[in-house]
Amino acid sequence: MNRLAEALADRYRLARELGAGGMATVYLAEDLKHERKVAIKVLKPELAAVLGAERFVMEIKTTAAMSHPHILPLFDSGTADGFLFYVMPYIQGETIRDKLNRETQFGVEEAVRIAREVADALDYAHRHGVIHRDIKPENILLHDGRAMVMDFGIALAVSAAAGGRMTETGLSLGTPHYMSPEQATAEKEISGRSDVYSLASVVYEMLAGQPPHLGGSAQQIIMKIITEPAEPVTKRRKSVPENVAAALAMALEKLPADRFESAVAFGAALNNASFTSVPSHRTHNGGALSAGWRQRVAVPALIAAGALALTTAAMMWRPAPTAAVSRHHVDLPAGKRVGSTQWSPFSVSPDGSKLVYSGESGRLLIKSRDQLEPVELAGTEGAFNPVFSPDGSQIGFMSRAPGSADIKVMPVAGGPPTTVTSTGVGGPGVAFGYDGYIYFDASGVGPLMRVRATGGASEAVSVRDTANGELQHNWPDPLPNGRGVLMVIDRGGPGVNVTTTNDIAVLDLKTHKHHAIARGVFARYVSSGHVLFVTPTGVLMAAPFDQDRLETTGPAVALLEGVSIRRGGGAVDLAISRSGTLWYSAGSGFTDMDALSVTRAGAFSPIDDGWTGAFSSLAISPDGSRLAISIHEISGEQIWIKRLTPKGALSKVTFDGVNGAPAWKPDGTELLYVAPFKQDHNLFSVRADGGSQKPTSVMRGNSRAYTASWSRDGRWIVFETFGQLDMMGSGRDISALRAESDSAPVVLVNSRFAERKPSLSPDGRWLLYQGSQTGTLEVYVRPFPNTTQALYQVSTGGGTSPKWSRDGREIFYENASTELMRVAVTPGTTFAFADPRVLFSLRGVTDWDVMPDGQRFVVIRERATQQRSKLVVVENFVDELRRRIPN
Repeated sequence: MNRLAEALADRYRLARELGAGGMATVYLAEDLKHERKVAIKVLKPELAAVLGAERFVMEIKTTAAMSHPHILPLFDSGTADGFLFYVMPYIQGETIRDKLNRETQFGVEEAVRIAREVADALDYAHRHGVIHRDIKPENILLHDGRAMVMDFGIALAVSAAAGGRMTETGLSLGTPHYMSPEQATAEKEISGRSDVYSLASVVYEMLAGQPPHLGGSAQQIIMKIITEPAEPVTKRRKSVPENVAAALAMALEKLPADRFESAVAFGAALNNASFTSVPSHRTHNGGALSAGWRQRVAVPALIAAGALALTTAAMMWRPAPTAAVSRHHVDLPAGKRVGSTQWSPFSVSPDGSKLVYSGESGRLLIKSRDQLEPVELAGTEGAFNPVFSPDGSQIGFMSRAPGSADIKVMPVAGGPPTTVTSTGVGGPGVAFGYDGYIYFDASGVGPLMRVRATGGASEAVSVRDTANGELQHNWPDPLPNGRGVLMVIDRGGPGVNVTTTNDIAVLDLKTHKHHAIARGVFARYVSSGHVLFVTPTGVLMAAPFDQDRLETTGPAVALLEGVSIRRGGGAVDLAISRSGTLWYSAGSGFTDMDALSVTRAGAFSPIDDGWTGAFSSLAISPDGSRLAISIHEISGEQIWIKRLTPKGALSKVTFDGVNGAPAWKPDGTELLYVAPFKQDHNLFSVRADGGSQKPTSVMRGNSRAYTASWSRDGRWIVFETFGQLDMMGSGRDISALRAESDSAPVVLVNSRFAERKPSLSPDGRWLLYQGSQTGTLEVYVRPFPNTTQALYQVSTGGGTSPKWSRDGREIFYENASTELMRVAVTPGTTFAFADPRVLFSLRGVTDWDVMPDGQRFVVIRERATQQRSKLVVVENFVDELRRRIPN
């Protein structure tokens, strides 16, 4: 390519290779004089050597003057440093072959329309003395639905330059499936009726899903073309109209004289409902051909076909040398596997040698290709969405809570992380650009943001089309040329990033405008000039992509199924390096959980045999008969009610968005829940009987809730809300509102520490919560509502997720050793507690609640026999992309 680029440098600037066929290689280039994109086809050197430059250039000039709406024009042709080339306009679209690969068959009306357009182009060329000689699905471009015939005249030029008989040069023209019998028998004189036969073969495949003749080798196909009639197309597709079947039968006759006299006559017959005429001597039952035909062509055809098949196979199907593509699984050691985060789990270094990922511990780990064991990175507690810098020297990541996250950067070689920004950072995605910026998702609904990698003020770079339902722009992937960013248009709202209405879009950084290019939930640019994207059902797709024009240049092709999507966050387990190494997880990205009943002695038993799911949070009803539980689904997280009886009924009570942290009203008629990703007024109540009543917003003012609960008398709701940032970066305060009043919320605990998960004692006198004022999360109690009068620390050495027993005589919480603790509480006007005890281990438990009797508990626990997602590595993946999807 370098030699060719130098030879053409005065006229064309080569960009990249678009694809290769049996006779030529195609390059994308810029026409310097006319400032336009063009496609340059360069004949293979071995073919050019046989033909000679002067004769090729002289003959191909005869096609340059052709002008027809269904013929791709010839701009230029010539020689350069021994190369023979010709130039065509660069037009976006797909070939008939591309569409057949994707859809197998065309609609009848569409196939007939395309056939008539091609026939019209052929008729024009035939009247100007030009026969195409190589009509096939690959040479018919569909541009905005309109057919355009490509490579018009190259076959004539090559054939003429070789003296008319390609077999004398050791080369061959025509693709065996679409060759006419006279081409297959190496007839010297080829008429326009040969093109009619080839076009009929293409139309036959468009309707039937396969060409008229198949075989295990080129020689077998050629022999069938010569000796066997084509089966009626209606045998393979009954819905084909009789006139279309009859027209195809006539166009596929062995003798040229028995076919239509012109291409336009063939096109007219396809569109004529009354056409039924076929030559009377044709054998419709697939029997033997006439003796005259057999005697005239069969014997010499056998000889010619053998030679032709060999040369055809050599020229047309010779594979290009490519790097070996390899696939293998990576089994990470126990305790250092990829974690169950709902956010992006891993990233690959540009050279493909390292994988950084969020581990089971909540910290980042690096797995190097030359090392057996992953290495944990210090200072990355609570990290998610890891990403490598373009030069591979740094790792960026988010930390703290999604929606109020930090973006941090640290050296790969080692060293503490530094914070780039803590302003307006969301959850779905962060990426280094090639322009010195870091791109990220905005907190809540909002546009795509960026900040300089060295820090500073953040700025919006996209504009949401709210009239088109665009709520977020997220999961950015900046393009290497610095002109644009791939991103996801999210129409489901924060946390619902796998909705089927999401689009993959490309953002122009100069104009700040964007346009959708595919339907999907995650996308990445590939150095081969492709865009990879994942559909909501986990199918990995790829399409050719021009990063200069910010557009796809061909249809998308499905590559594989079962790519893991992280429910509730919309992240996808997929990363690709600049060098072409692909990593992905196949299977579930979220852990299936068991719902279990537990005694104080730690005896676990299933709530309901066989009932598992992606459970998240739970609450037991006041009478102990029902369980409210949030379950991750493809479109987010919803709340269900489960009856606590064997095979008890399961009913859904929320239906859109992301909803969690359920809490029962004291009388059991309603559920309080939080929609964490709604912009404001995100605390709701809903009927617990599954009725049709819509959820009711119970939040007033500008507060946002993260967890909430009712007081026993139903008069108060206490909730955790966003507040000042604490030393642990949690930023939570506690407020309360009167359930039957229009008054604004009342602040109960407001400090620079993190106060979370509040609940009121059954007698309404005491506020229980977890806080961070010691630098470690501990369990605290304050009087209610006068919370400033006293403060009691219940736990020592760490305590989280505190809960009251239903009688108010005990407090339960999780200690730093992941054990359930019980503390006895003395009732009265003063708060007193004693006798802390360990009950049982909470290892693998993500949420739990206390039954009304205080003797049993319900927990959500990771399944002991959990099937882990399979981590797959594909080396040299870009070579596979280039072969399967030429660009």
